[in-house]
Amino acid sequence: MIHLEHINLVVTDLVTSLKFYRAAFPHWKVRAKGESNWYGKVRNWLHYGDDYQYLALNDSGNGHNRDLTGHELGLAHIAFVTSNIDAVIARLAESGFEISKDGAEEPHRRNVYFIDPDGYEIEFVQYLSDLPVERNAAPKSVAEEAEAFSKAVYQ
Repeated sequence: MIHLEHINLVVTDLVTSLKFYRAAFPHWKVRAKGESNWYGKVRNWLHYGDDYQYLALNDSGNGHNRDLTGHELGLAHIAFVTSNIDAVIARLAESGFEISKDGAEEPHRRNVYFIDPDGYEIEFVQYLSDLPVERNAAPKSVAEEAEAFSKAVYQ
């Protein structure tokens, strides 16, 4: 089995970033913190997470993140599953962060998007069903297109 262990994000300020991620993940903690040299530039870093997964944050960021409405290469968004999307929204709002866009209307899931202090789009998803066929439901035409594509690629 393979699972995601961590995501490494370059940010401008560790404290500012932690304000957002602590609101989203209040059960996580700073697991490790240090300083390193990254290709000639000293940077501070920290690992924020639980015993199984974490975000690695590095404060050596310069410039701006990619335009999320554009078409440049790069990270589009990161999604996290929650059992209580309303609580996540409330904690982020209390910390001064607003929803950047609502997710699609789906019968078996709710989702919402926020922009973190460095311009990363973060999605939160709450599944309203434990049945994979409902959780992963897609319109028939989309599912058929995916099946045809898979057959063509994996032949």
